[in-house]
Amino acid sequence: MALKKVLFVCWGNSVRSQMAEGFARAYGADVLIPHSAGLVPTTLIAPLTRETMAARNISLDNQFAKGLDAYGTERFDIVINMSGQNLTIRNVPAARDGVLIEWKVKDPMGSGPKVYKEAADLIESLVMKLVLDLRTKTT
Repeated sequence: MALKKVLFVCWGNSVRSQMAEGFARAYGADVLIPHSAGLVPTTLIAPLTRETMAARNISLDNQFAKGLDAYGTERFDIVINMSGQNLTIRNVPAARDGVLIEWKVKDPMGSGPKVYKEAADLIESLVMKLVLDLRTKTT
């Protein structure tokens, strides 16, 4: 079975998409290759993102904030949009040959630890559903 290339997109690639990439690396390495990017990337992953994920024993040490341009002409099988922006295959070239999925996850940036935990809870469940769906479709 071929691994699916998945790109998680949020606004700054500092919180939500980083969490999703971390969960996907931890839970779905047998079915997907996760990446993340931001529409308007920040310069770093938010400290509360790292703390929230570390509390779940998920390291983001090898991840860094980046924009869609970091992937050039690379294509993905699945692009998951958590940016809150209306994206289309046309304005996200990485999604051109794949599927574009919308996940409604409130951006916790600027909030406290409780809101980060709530976002992580939701993202974790969405990633687990994706991983289980991919396992079902590829076995």
